[in-house]
Amino acid sequence: MSREVFLELSAIGGAYGATRVLDDINLEIAKGEFVALLGSSGCGKTTLLRTIAGFISPTTGRVSVGGRDVTRLPPDKRGMALVFQSYALWPHMTVAQNIGYGLKLRGLPRAEIGVRVSAMETLLGLDGLGARKPAALSGGQRQRVALGRALAIDPEILLLDEPLSNLDARIRLTVRHELRALQKRLGITAIHVTHDREEAMVMADRIVILNAGRIAQQGAPEEVYNRPASAFVAAFMGAENVLSLNGAPQGEDFVIAAGAANAAGAVPLAGRPLAAGAVEARFRPEAAQLFSATTPIVGPGITLRGTVTAVSYPGGHWRHSIRLGDREIMADAGRAFEPGETVQVHVAPEALFLFNSPDKVPATAISRSAAGKVHA
Repeated sequence: MSREVFLELSAIGGAYGATRVLDDINLEIAKGEFVALLGSSGCGKTTLLRTIAGFISPTTGRVSVGGRDVTRLPPDKRGMALVFQSYALWPHMTVAQNIGYGLKLRGLPRAEIGVRVSAMETLLGLDGLGARKPAALSGGQRQRVALGRALAIDPEILLLDEPLSNLDARIRLTVRHELRALQKRLGITAIHVTHDREEAMVMADRIVILNAGRIAQQGAPEEVYNRPASAFVAAFMGAENVLSLNGAPQGEDFVIAAGAANAAGAVPLAGRPLAAGAVEARFRPEAAQLFSATTPIVGPGITLRGTVTAVSYPGGHWRHSIRLGDREIMADAGRAFEPGETVQVHVAPEALFLFNSPDKVPATAISRSAAGKVHA
């Protein structure tokens, strides 16, 4: 994939009346890249997609494609196609007529429209369905028709506004991979809006996480997942267990003081700008290791001590709700521990995300000897 900048957003701002919904968005997308705009409802991702498409005018900033400023151009002059969440198919038209609709608006000859529509039907596995109307199709088939209508006009950029959200879970998994494979085969630049973390992870070359109209972090899926830049990103990427710990930088480590529910521990700083005092610690349920209260635990990381309050089986593992003082966390294990049982939860350094607390308290004094015990 070429790394040349193809679509560029420069200082994009947007508002609905007095409510600001996009704030200083700067983003460069390469030709042939698949980018997912990920975020919760109201974060600005759909507004940003529609600003790129030309359905919404930014209050500030510039949109350019291939070095050409398209900020004030109408949607049909931008070389883009948008697949809507609802698919927006004409119910009175057949599959073939829906796919060829954009070509008809462009005034192409009927014979050429027929050739292109036939090619799209074959490409998308819709052969033999050209005479059907949308009501006679499954959800997955309707999604393919909407995609075919978008691709038939040969756009430079494909915009996808949560096009899989109306499909049931089983079909959605299949269509994800079909859509990604098709994008790679065609080499088309794609921007996909979604609130589904897993969907973004498996489909995109790069994930852009939005929060309150700003880019919170962007990067390859594995980078955003394993190295979240903030507590917000960590939580959004599944690290919903949260604790308040005390500690201080010491050499190349951040040494964690013993607390009511945790033993003393240490994790490598690894470039994290952590200050002495209270820190917010986050980790995923599947990243925790669960042990009985008497099992010796050695090695870096943190070890927590709590009581099992509930156990469930979501499939493939047992999920435990564990009370740690005034907090409750979730931890997975290969076997079920009994409710009421005292357990230890160990989180390895690479699975523990630490962030400076917004309202830090003075760090608990940590002696060199205590640090020595951590590494013993």
